[in-house]
Amino acid sequence: MICTLCNTGTIFFENIHLKTYYNCPNCKGILMNPANFVSTSEEITRYKTHNNDVYDIGYQNFVKPIVNSVLLDFSPTNQGLDFGCGTGPVITKLLRDKNYNITTYDPFFDNNLAALKTTYNFIVCCEVIEHFHNPFKEFKLLKSILKPNGKLYCMTDIYNETINFKNWYYKNDETHVFFYHKHTFDWIKNNFGFSKVTVKNRLIIFEN
Repeated sequence: MICTLCNTGTIFFENIHLKTYYNCPNCKGILMNPANFVSTSEEITRYKTHNNDVYDIGYQNFVKPIVNSVLLDFSPTNQGLDFGCGTGPVITKLLRDKNYNITTYDPFFDNNLAALKTTYNFIVCCEVIEHFHNPFKEFKLLKSILKPNGKLYCMTDIYNETINFKNWYYKNDETHVFFYHKHTFDWIKNNFGFSKVTVKNRLIIFEN
């Protein structure tokens, strides 16, 4: 298996519920064997089961780390993108409530390809990057549409060596196919040309 992020040969990691996972010795990412990916129709069905009601207070609180960071770092005059916004773009709703200018894009539910042909001061990816079948391609795209001094905000659960992967709830979602280590984010920063990366619990901020 070749790592879908850094193109390095990987090492067998775990075999769980008929799914095989590999660990990359270079970027430290953990990836599912693409042969074990669910079909596109199964993936869409899974996403539709998410309870993404933009008016749900629990859901709003869940995305607050990203929303609060954007409010702190940018003004309503800046242009943003909610990349992988899903069926309920709650970050977009909360920022638009504050008069922020933010566009949505999702490959399944809002396939607005025009949104990928311009550039942004900030991009948010909440619970998205773990779904990337080809993280190299996706991060290359995200970097290319981020303006100078812009920021990319991601939220995901981060793997570390103290976690028992077999018992880790985060790998149980069959659409989660790539898991990140803190070292993985350093690799992304260095290899895509970001100036800085900051990790705050589940919030990862790349600076252009």
